Amino acid sequence: MRPLEKMRALVVGLGRSGEAAAAFLAARGARVSVTDTKSEEKLGAVVERMRSMGVGLHLGGTDLKVFADQDLVVVSPGVPWDLERLVEARARGVEVIGEVELAARYLRGSVIGVTGANGKTTTTALIGHLLSQGGVPVQVGGNIGAPYPPMTAMVETSTPEMWNVVELSSFQLESIETFRAQIAVALNVTPDHLDRHTTFEGYAAAKAKLFSTQEPGDVAVLNADDATCVSYRSHTRGETVWFSRTHPVSPGVSVEGGWIVWDRTGARTRLAEVASILIRGAHNLENTLAATAAAYLAGVAPESICRAVPLFRAVEHRLEFVRRLRGVDYYNDSKATNVDATVKALEAFERNLWVILGGKDKGSDYTVLRDLLRQKARGVLLVGAAAPLIRAQVSDAAPLLEAGTIERAVSYTAEHAVPGDTVLLAPACASFDQFENYEHRGKVFKQLVEALPE
Repeated sequence: MRPLEKMRALVVGLGRSGEAAAAFLAARGARVSVTDTKSEEKLGAVVERMRSMGVGLHLGGTDLKVFADQDLVVVSPGVPWDLERLVEARARGVEVIGEVELAARYLRGSVIGVTGANGKTTTTALIGHLLSQGGVPVQVGGNIGAPYPPMTAMVETSTPEMWNVVELSSFQLESIETFRAQIAVALNVTPDHLDRHTTFEGYAAAKAKLFSTQEPGDVAVLNADDATCVSYRSHTRGETVWFSRTHPVSPGVSVEGGWIVWDRTGARTRLAEVASILIRGAHNLENTLAATAAAYLAGVAPESICRAVPLFRAVEHRLEFVRRLRGVDYYNDSKATNVDATVKALEAFERNLWVILGGKDKGSDYTVLRDLLRQKARGVLLVGAAAPLIRAQVSDAAPLLEAGTIERAVSYTAEHAVPGDTVLLAPACASFDQFENYEHRGKVFKQLVEALPE
């Protein structure tokens, strides 16, 4: 590892990961600058926090001079890896790495890395819960979002005997070099972020890097029901462990007689009762299968896993029950930022849905939603910039309302939903047209629902 003291370091992007990286570098004596296209006013309080650390700020545009004479450039996940300025910096011999790669060089302990198009946050949080309940030293972070820290913020609290459980996006994985997960989990791979990765193959290849850096003795936990996940078996030099909710697998976990069962060469161990899982939907059975496998591999006793699974509740913004008002249930699945996540959300309910769709389009195919909307939706409320695209692709599936904003969507459902109905925010889009992120969108939705009068 190169000494950071007096190194000239530039952090590109001042989101949560960028702020953590800048703070990490500054605390270790580097001369740090940060650049972001957002203005000081839009960035808010983080600007003063950076100034208090002596970090140089280049905000509100792209100052080409700031890329010159740097020893190290650290890229936030939201910044395209093939940005022209980064390509030019590499050509000049400047080391360009991602925030996860920076953290990996200093993080102590072992790593459980979780990736997938959907379910990452729930599975990451559940693994952390199972390890903690089992008495195994653990901390959780990465891409999972607040209140969990970015990876660079985990370095200081890491210890040699600890498991670091981290959620990892394709944006983070495309830039890794030496980062290694002793246990690497792939939940599913369906089209997402095609506005950045261009093709599904490019997106899948970014996630495959999680397994390409593994070494003999490591373990890849893969979804046997997902063809792309199965293909990752050829990328790892470690052992492959499977999970499946449709058929027996070995070595790995599957469902047998109402139990999640670990099987290795015919020796079966019960890990958890399926009926004890309190998070909705078949996809959350898959998430629990993956999490129990990872926890068992990390040394948690089967009886501890069995006790801990029923204690886990839905993570905020993931099929999160908000309120029952006059017989109408409200659910917040703001984390459903792609079509496949919305499919899983719709599948978790029987019928009588009012579905809030829309936001910033990511190059998605919304026609996939038509059959489920036709079967289950009483109405679809369209919001955000993607509303015209969604209308064009699902217009014959259910009655559509151009709500425009989540405020108007909630107001409409409060007037028109009847007892037995469910209002579901599952947008199938990114949030950046109207909100800071999916968390902001989910919090606004919950505030609006909580404010509805009895």
